[in-house]
Amino acid sequence: MSTVSHLIGMLRAPRQTLTAALEQPRTVRLAALILVVCAAGQVGFLMTPTGRLAALDQQVRQLESVGVVVTDQVYGDVRAWQPYRPLVSAATILVGWPLMWVAGAGIIQTVASRTRGAVTLAQVLTVLVYASSVFALRAVVTTPINFARESLGGSASLTMMLPGLGDATFAARLFGAIDLFVVWWVALASVGLAMLYQSRAMAIARWLFGVYATGAVALALTQALRGGV
Repeated sequence: MSTVSHLIGMLRAPRQTLTAALEQPRTVRLAALILVVCAAGQVGFLMTPTGRLAALDQQVRQLESVGVVVTDQVYGDVRAWQPYRPLVSAATILVGWPLMWVAGAGIIQTVASRTRGAVTLAQVLTVLVYASSVFALRAVVTTPINFARESLGGSASLTMMLPGLGDATFAARLFGAIDLFVVWWVALASVGLAMLYQSRAMAIARWLFGVYATGAVALALTQALRGGV
């Protein structure tokens, strides 16, 4: 199978694709494809006038959500950093994501090796990278939506399905912290890890979704407390 076929296979037939991938764990090409697609979508949008304004608006709203008073001085400082935003975003994806994949694989292997059979780091890393194929799809889907909304971020969050919520409410902040593609990633990773460790996917999914939900609630609470809601 080609690299593109592996990516599409994770979206259409994840079990079959993972079965073939885990026999010979090779993640470099697929990881590179995912990173390039995601970075291209993000950087391409940020380099447009619409993207620059959207990034500025997003950063201002983020500061306000945690209780920061955006004075003219603060606004000027934020605006001065906008030309560097595409570079920062590219570095976050191209450098940060591989580090998170490796760290995540290491943690999972260390914890699971105490109770489960021996599984190599390469196999766990393969599951995490292959599950991340959904983020390439997210970049393709959300980039035109961001252009249409003239906004950065939130295009794949639960708040898109519940537009009636006020922006400053706790519910809006909680649902805004839940990305549908991350939920999909957790589901795919659970399937892959269940295949590796010969366990039930639902049992693993409960742990992964629990961690994700805890993070989303903590973020929403922090924003609510600092933002006065």
